[in-house]
Amino acid sequence: MTLADKRILLIIGGGIAAYKTLDLIRRLRERGAAVTPVMTRAAGEFVTPLSVGALTGKKVYGELFDRDDEQDVGHIRLARGADLVIVAPASATRMGRMAAGIGDDLAGAILLATRAPVLLAPAMNPAMWTHPATRRSRETLKGDGLHFVGPNRGEMAESGESGEGRMAEPLEIVAAAEAILGAGAGPLAGRHVLVTSGPTHEPIDPVRYIANRSSGRQGHAIAASLARLGARVTLVSGPVALADPPGVSTIHVETAREMLAAVEAALPTDAAVFVAAVADWRTEGDAAHKIKKGPEGPPSLHLVENPDILRTVGTGPRRPALVVGFAAETRDLLENATAKLERKGADLIVANDVSGDVMGGEANTVRLVSRDGVEEWPRMPKEAVADRLALDIARRLAETDTP
Repeated sequence: MTLADKRILLIIGGGIAAYKTLDLIRRLRERGAAVTPVMTRAAGEFVTPLSVGALTGKKVYGELFDRDDEQDVGHIRLARGADLVIVAPASATRMGRMAAGIGDDLAGAILLATRAPVLLAPAMNPAMWTHPATRRSRETLKGDGLHFVGPNRGEMAESGESGEGRMAEPLEIVAAAEAILGAGAGPLAGRHVLVTSGPTHEPIDPVRYIANRSSGRQGHAIAASLARLGARVTLVSGPVALADPPGVSTIHVETAREMLAAVEAALPTDAAVFVAAVADWRTEGDAAHKIKKGPEGPPSLHLVENPDILRTVGTGPRRPALVVGFAAETRDLLENATAKLERKGADLIVANDVSGDVMGGEANTVRLVSRDGVEEWPRMPKEAVADRLALDIARRLAETDTP
């Protein structure tokens, strides 16, 4: 009950992503929150007040000039009676109105009158999200102290296009709400956990680099799951096309050497989870200018080994109590993972076969390799893998405290 006694005012905006708010309501309420719903007129084109009212157990508000509600200045009462206001989905139009200070409907009036923190979950077509007007609105709202979660990358429900614009998933919004309200003193409360995620890019010249197919989705999901369990999470991320997880301190890097420096700067921590697919090699010296094709044929690239971040931390003097590594293999999965466990000083290796569509995909099949043996997990969405692994990390850290 991480949100027990918290009063959340949920403003449901117009857009196909409004259907996700039905699950969001359920997720907020199962954590103890009281949810008061406000629906815009456009929201009613996608979800019904009957559904929203049934799930919240509350009256659904919608009209600014409601004769009964406004007898006691209802929009002020709603605005002042909330611990947090969530706008989901937040459309480009709503963001523009908020940035301009327009309060010509009930939602707008509440957002102008509230003194509670406001969390926006944007959802729109990628072209709308990247439009200069939307970018201006976003920066204005961030400057005003409003919070954002998402949007995520993926396929748009209404057009089939792909890009950044999907509304954050309900559990991501819940995690952001917990972080804003200082709730969620879960099993990792008081712990500091370091996570690495994504690929690294090792420059060849100013326009080319060595990289891999890692999307960062698994690492980012693990960071978010650990934060939901109450941990203070430092995420060191290579170049990815993902939003920073809510409630997580994210450090952006590009190369393996930059990632190692950020990792060492974050120590000491209680645990470290090395999910990033760090490039094993880099060129000995990247060219100052673009390498051009010439009659002499392809250039020779002399490769040198990158620092081994997992081994550096796993065998180093500031080693966390729990060190978790990942092993992405295309063959001899368990043999390679077991060897990695010993060679790099890890307590646990999460092994996965990446010969299919795992890198960049939505699901993962992993095996946990430790000195106690191998634990096989079924194929699950990466978010489910992250939740299960975060709970396992909490259990193992608790065991390290036991005399």
